Amino acid sequence: MTVPPDPSYPVVIEAALARLDLGAKCRLLAGQDLWSLPALPEIGLASLVMSDGPVGVRGSGWTPDDPSLTLPSPTALAASWDPELARLAGRVLAQEAHRKGVHVLLAPTINLHRSPLGGRHFEAYAEDPLLTARIGTGYVTGVQESGVAATLKHFVANDAETERFTVDNHVDERTLRELYLAPFEEIIAAANPWLIMSAYNAVNGSTMTEHRLLQAGVLREEWGYDGVVVSDWLAARDTVRAIEGGLDVAMPGPHTVFGPALAAAVREGKAAEEAVDAAVRRVLLLAARLGLLAGAAPAVPVTLRPAPIDGSAGAREIATRSFVLLRNERQILPLAPARMGGPRSLNPAGIGGIALIGHAARHARILGGGSATVFPRSVVSPLDGLRAALSKGTPLTWVRGADLSDGLSPASDGFTLRAVLRDANGAILAEQDLPDGRIRWMAETLPGESDYDALDSVELVGTFVPRTSGPHEFGTRGLGTFRLAVGDATVHDGVHRPAEADPLAAITGPPVSRGSVDLVAGEPVEVSLLASDPKMTYGSLRGVTFGLAHREPTGEDDELIEEAVAAATAADTAIVVVATTETVESEGFDRTTLRLPGRQDELVARVAAANPRTVVVVNAGAPVEMPWRDDVAAILLTWFPGEQGGAALADVLLGHAEPGGRLPTTWPARLDEAPVHQVTPHGGVLRYEEEGFIGYRAWQRHNSKPAYPFGFGLGYTDWEHEHIEADASRAVRVRLRNTGSRPGRTVVQVYVSPAERSVAGAPARPERWLAGFAPVTADPGRTTDAEITLPVRAFQIWDTTAGAWTTVPGRYTVHVAHDAATPTLSTELHIAG
Repeated sequence: MTVPPDPSYPVVIEAALARLDLGAKCRLLAGQDLWSLPALPEIGLASLVMSDGPVGVRGSGWTPDDPSLTLPSPTALAASWDPELARLAGRVLAQEAHRKGVHVLLAPTINLHRSPLGGRHFEAYAEDPLLTARIGTGYVTGVQESGVAATLKHFVANDAETERFTVDNHVDERTLRELYLAPFEEIIAAANPWLIMSAYNAVNGSTMTEHRLLQAGVLREEWGYDGVVVSDWLAARDTVRAIEGGLDVAMPGPHTVFGPALAAAVREGKAAEEAVDAAVRRVLLLAARLGLLAGAAPAVPVTLRPAPIDGSAGAREIATRSFVLLRNERQILPLAPARMGGPRSLNPAGIGGIALIGHAARHARILGGGSATVFPRSVVSPLDGLRAALSKGTPLTWVRGADLSDGLSPASDGFTLRAVLRDANGAILAEQDLPDGRIRWMAETLPGESDYDALDSVELVGTFVPRTSGPHEFGTRGLGTFRLAVGDATVHDGVHRPAEADPLAAITGPPVSRGSVDLVAGEPVEVSLLASDPKMTYGSLRGVTFGLAHREPTGEDDELIEEAVAAATAADTAIVVVATTETVESEGFDRTTLRLPGRQDELVARVAAANPRTVVVVNAGAPVEMPWRDDVAAILLTWFPGEQGGAALADVLLGHAEPGGRLPTTWPARLDEAPVHQVTPHGGVLRYEEEGFIGYRAWQRHNSKPAYPFGFGLGYTDWEHEHIEADASRAVRVRLRNTGSRPGRTVVQVYVSPAERSVAGAPARPERWLAGFAPVTADPGRTTDAEITLPVRAFQIWDTTAGAWTTVPGRYTVHVAHDAATPTLSTELHIAG
């Protein structure tokens, strides 16, 4: 759904533009601060506020004082394979945006899962452009039909984090068109997002904020895009090349390559005022659509917005429908009868005692790290969810099992912390209690409305009560001068500001170990981390961001694992929750391994050996290796499930709901078997040498098989594909039957492939590729039909000689499949040239 243009807008916009002088126009394109564009009262223009997504609306602050509803990760949303559910997510977030006074949501991320090592893998949808486009269309539609602007990001080929500010990604033209540009093109055509964010990286020699060929040529001239192109934060580097390259707004403001610098370039004849006017028109159009420009009615009046939605219920539904059941031997799941209509399948053993094992079972890992981080008002952990759902008298025991990480994590368990802000004379400006050892404040949002200019130091102080005796490791996160003291010991006193650091390492970088202190279990100790130059400045970014990190004694894992084994042995069912951490999956760096951190693999193996009814819950936003996958009874992938993840987990484990997800990306058994995993540039260049063969397309011609293919997922019932047919209009009809004993949901996946081998010299194409899909439901024993119209683009390639899309005529085999590797029925379809 797209919001039709208002015919009055051009008149209002031209009248407003005519009243602005050059300085005001250029100021509008620079932003006034970190998150907003300036108001211009002389034309009745209100300030426009932006905020990061994609799983919540953070608002202008970045503290727990301003909590945000937190939805499951984008990988989770894509795992639903349901554009309407994505639309629901968009509506929920737009509702949050209105509550927080936000006009523009900086989401969704529609870059592709080129490599499983990508640090922001969790923040993008899928490895396939069609699935990405359909989920993205639903999300954008839901946001914008609610009167909030959505932002497609990051345009384009921003598929990894290593050297992200400077990397030049070399991508051949056909691959760029058929894979990386494709979801942008389809979402623009289907939902017309009102903004697009230009990426940090370069593509084929030109940094994206200056890429005239892609931003002015493809985006505007070819696709007819009429929205605003905004830079990623601090991505714009050159005034003239940016305005000529199609960039409209350089963020954050006010000190950017636009503003006074742009006005000076125009006066000096280096930049054309016509280019400035074109950018201002697009910003004024955005303001008009949002109801922020006098004389222009909003594109979506309040009376036409969707009815209010229960955000918590929405978060729970999305999580439930995203979970992917990867293994279910002897139908160990669900653990209890379903409280739903129709026949029920009972676990013969019923529910006996449950041993819930894992740090993340109690301290839920609900989202990835980096700029996508928001602070939920409350979180339902797996332990909370099961306690609330289990009937009274069902034994439930939680044991920690093993450390989540073999490195440092933000100080939390056992810590009671507060921040003290002081001026140069040592006077206290403000104090604030902290939920953990992370401080993230922008200059405008300091505690107690403190004066940023007067701030001289911030001290993070409090007490720590260790659970175990031994050497506890402490560290710092962020850049600056730190003094770290634990009890009477000074653990660190020095400067940490490496020259090669990512400019945003203060926010996204991993913690640095500073030393160990021997502590005694149960004995409180004072802790202090003093940042004597706490202010972070980079371009227009001004704020305070650093943190205290901690790690338990390493020898403690032996005792914890033995405790877990004992609990599993005594229980009817063992549920082990394994997880990654923000030092593994985050913006700012890529992964180097797919192994679970710490000794979690050993924990699972030991528990599985002790109890044949072991269920493993994988709490990760991206693929991880699972060397124990054939030794456990069940594996349930919950992604980063958002604030209601624990409630959704209980729903699925106990059979109140079915795990409805299917994998949006291929999961390799081992990293070294993945056909594409390179994310490290050489000499500043990252070559996409695999061309268009990523994800399942690459696995089709690879020697190894993945652990779980694209599109894979089990349910609590079984399905049989009974019939497939296709007609000349490219409509594919599939009949399938629920052959199990309870209601269920599945995803009908349609792939196409040439019926004949390609002739010599013809462009290479995958063995088969996704051309359409539809989620369906049915009661036990009943049939249901799905009709899927395949897009013409499914039968086209980009002809680099003609510079256009070209239909490849001939006979195609149309497959209906359970997943990319398991086609079941097929038919033929003739495509004319």
